[in-house]
Amino acid sequence: MIEVRNVKKWIQNGSRRVEILKGITLSIPAGQFVAIVGASGSGKSTLLGLLAGLDTPSSGEIWLDGTPIHNLAEGELAAVRGRKIGFVFQSYQLISTLTALENVLLPFELNVEGNGLKKARGLLDAVGLGERMEHYPVQLSGGEQQRVALARAFVVDPPIVMADEPTGNLDSANGRLVLDLLLERNAHAGATLVLVTHDAEIANRADRKIVLRDGMVVEDSLPTARPIAVQEAELETNG
Repeated sequence: MIEVRNVKKWIQNGSRRVEILKGITLSIPAGQFVAIVGASGSGKSTLLGLLAGLDTPSSGEIWLDGTPIHNLAEGELAAVRGRKIGFVFQSYQLISTLTALENVLLPFELNVEGNGLKKARGLLDAVGLGERMEHYPVQLSGGEQQRVALARAFVVDPPIVMADEPTGNLDSANGRLVLDLLLERNAHAGATLVLVTHDAEIANRADRKIVLRDGMVVEDSLPTARPIAVQEAELETNG
């Protein structure tokens, strides 16, 4: 689903080149839940932004579901993002002048033909906001805004969902709820989930943990905890 081939990212500061990513190569199969972790400044958010097509690499290749995105023009890149990726930001990034329902509907209206109203309503119901659809972001708590952002990320049924510290601004209860909703999407809809986090507990619930340090992958492993989808399957099997 995601192929990264010797990707580097740097910025030029006068005569000095600051290297952020120093040659990342990895492959993420469809349906996998991957946690990207590392200290601040390790390059994890930069890597996620490149995977999502929000930025372009300085060199190297990135392929999403068979499409090379590293050399696409912005219009083509936006079309790929709209069809293939649901992105969840730490700071929600809701449009303040739109209601919760309108925020969720927007990606559907931009990328899919037909009427997405029923689907948007169903997603807001699914994240526990059935009574808050006509509220504006300023009228919602942080946890509610992030759940609107989740519904918005899911509305076009993207094969890939990416999240940058999606629980970072939330209390523990709301953080667990948001994580559970993401994992449910991963387990039951088969979406590939790539999540950047500082939280070791979240990383240990992933199928796979990738650790960055100084712009390089220093660990790529299976966490010690069993993946949540496997846990649920085992519970069902054991009755």
